[in-house]
Amino acid sequence: MRFELWEYCLFGYLVLVNLVAFAAMGVDKARARRKDWRVPEASLLALGFLGGGLGATLGMLLFRHKTKHSKFVLLLPLFLILQAAALWYFVFREAMP
Repeated sequence: MRFELWEYCLFGYLVLVNLVAFAAMGVDKARARRKDWRVPEASLLALGFLGGGLGATLGMLLFRHKTKHSKFVLLLPLFLILQAAALWYFVFREAMP
């Protein structure tokens, strides 16, 4: 299987946005403990929506952050599932009938 340039760019984007989403969850958890300025919830959800579903979900679970907020518990895994399905389609679309 040979990948095109746009596929490498997409992969790089997904790696970057997932790292940023994971880090944002960790930073927000640390700031919450210190009662410091926080990352807005809308920003955390936007990172998950814009391709960072895996990083945001892992950050939520590993840092035990936002796990009592139903919108995070429901939306972040949903974003992850939809992104995984889209990625699966784009990677294996040529093998499909």
